[in-house]
Amino acid sequence: MDLLITDHGTTGDGMLSAVQLANIVVEKGQSLAELAKEMPKYPQLLKNLRVEDKMAMMTNVKILEEIVNIEAEMNGKGRVLVRPSGTEPLVRVMVEAQTENLCESYVSRLLEVVEKEMK
Repeated sequence: MDLLITDHGTTGDGMLSAVQLANIVVEKGQSLAELAKEMPKYPQLLKNLRVEDKMAMMTNVKILEEIVNIEAEMNGKGRVLVRPSGTEPLVRVMVEAQTENLCESYVSRLLEVVEKEMK
């Protein structure tokens, strides 16, 4: 996963990310471990689907709508990432949700829509 700091660049930069994180630790006066406690840890599930045109998913209205629907259902308690692979003819579907069952359900829903729209 890339961390983008758009005030300083348009691509991920590991050194910049490390410096920014160190700045936050100093500003907050807390250890990194203490700051990390604020972030909930959720189960994650990643599945790939082989497709002919991996970039088509970026503008497919039905796929984008399903992502928005799932994010709304999560109500801020999870994360959805659907993206084309950078190296293979695949669409990658990743979900973090409060439970493994929710991860499975959301990933299955997304894969079903992607498969229907892209095959």
